[in-house]
Amino acid sequence: MLNKGGKAFEEEQDMGRTYHSGPVIMRGPMIPSSDSNASLLSADADTDWLHMDPWRVLRIQAEFVDGFGALAELGPAATIFGSARTDEDSPDYRAAQRMGAGLAKGGMAVITGGGPGIMEAANKGAALAGGKSVGLGIELPHEQGINRWVNLGITFRYFFVRKMMFMKYSSGIIVCPGGFGTLDEMFEVLTLVQTHKVDTMPIVLFDKKYWDGLFDWLLTTVRDRGMISDLDPGLVVRTDDPDEAVQVILRNRQP
Repeated sequence: MLNKGGKAFEEEQDMGRTYHSGPVIMRGPMIPSSDSNASLLSADADTDWLHMDPWRVLRIQAEFVDGFGALAELGPAATIFGSARTDEDSPDYRAAQRMGAGLAKGGMAVITGGGPGIMEAANKGAALAGGKSVGLGIELPHEQGINRWVNLGITFRYFFVRKMMFMKYSSGIIVCPGGFGTLDEMFEVLTLVQTHKVDTMPIVLFDKKYWDGLFDWLLTTVRDRGMISDLDPGLVVRTDDPDEAVQVILRNRQP
């Protein structure tokens, strides 16, 4: 068989009837053996469908709805990130508690990951100061759950939904010493601000000695090899003073 240009092409095959499943069309071997109504009304005890991606989409959607609904009227807020492993007798714990209290007294809600350590300290400071103490927890096998100093808490299944809530409802970030989770959250914030995906916000790194080695590497090895552009010098403030960290956030407070 020839096309209009005189060149041969393979004979078209009829794919048979078309089956519509919502916006999806299926033909040939892709057509299911039963339709949606039959599946809905089936008495089959098989629950594998609960773990299929389309069902996960609904759970993800529900988490966004729950998060937006709980936090929409929170008002000005700042997030404090930091390690879950910090002991109560640690100077970092006391500093985080002081920062949580300072932000609350300045009229800002304090958001953390809701766990122990630095997160508990910041929540404790905010709660004892009479402020809004928010914990955005994550469902993990070995986590202890939301700490007792949270007066508004949500537990998420998905990290990316939780991260969205941190970014959407924070107008300032304080990052205390922490591990992979803290580093992940810090780099997420820096990336979004540096690429102008979110409005510029104050980012404070508490405990200069803890962070100096990382930033020396970023500003020499990484930058010199052309992997990053020059960091905006006003993007990050490093300090050893909890009160200075609070003032940086409050000076840039957004309604």
